[in-house]
Amino acid sequence: MVAYPLPVEIAVQDAAGTRIALAGGATRIELCQALDLGGLTPSIGLVESAVQLAAEAQAPSFVHVLVRPRGGGFVYDADELATIERDIRAVISAGADGVVVGALAESGELDVEAVHRFVEAAGAADVTVHRAVDAAGDPRAAVSALARLGVRRVLTSGGAADCRTGLATLEAMAAASGVLEVMAGGGVKVDDIAALAAAGVDAVHLSARGRALRGGASGPGGGVDGFDETDAVLVAAAVEAARLAATAGV
Repeated sequence: MVAYPLPVEIAVQDAAGTRIALAGGATRIELCQALDLGGLTPSIGLVESAVQLAAEAQAPSFVHVLVRPRGGGFVYDADELATIERDIRAVISAGADGVVVGALAESGELDVEAVHRFVEAAGAADVTVHRAVDAAGDPRAAVSALARLGVRRVLTSGGAADCRTGLATLEAMAAASGVLEVMAGGGVKVDDIAALAAAGVDAVHLSARGRALRGGASGPGGGVDGFDETDAVLVAAAVEAARLAATAGV
């Protein structure tokens, strides 16, 4: 039987990160900005750059764009929901292969109606529901509801602070997921990948971030000095760990 490596998704915030993910052998990227806030919708210019780089590298289904209008919780008002729908259409028109979205109801349950709207706005593009499910009152129930909505995959830590703590729940989610792909994300480290593969998840997600101080001082009004950047060594190590997990028959 042919052993296939576990797909590795890298959260990136710029064109440089996209290049590194491509060169490192990642399966796809989650393109976003402001990862220190949990990630926000990137600019259309950045989406276009990532799409062009993926096309030049002949990497299909590579660019998946986070659509999240603000930081904080995942209960959205009517204006925010409308903005998410517009942004979904905009990033797909710019060439994105998929979107990463999510919403909760005031009750703490998955906002099924909102997710349905997002899927409709995405058309034929892939839809991943992000870790909003981990903030739900019952993460397992939230995940169970997704396959019926036409969602392709869910990004989850198993409802825990990180994937290590949520490993048992991730295993249960993967076993019961059916056609829905379960992608483990949340504090994933390279050393965790073998255990996540053994738990039966369909993919792993990590940001593989380092810190850059280039660009000079931010000065008054510019925020803190420095910014996150994708670490090529971590990306390559994650991809290699996924390959080894498959080779070992995990």
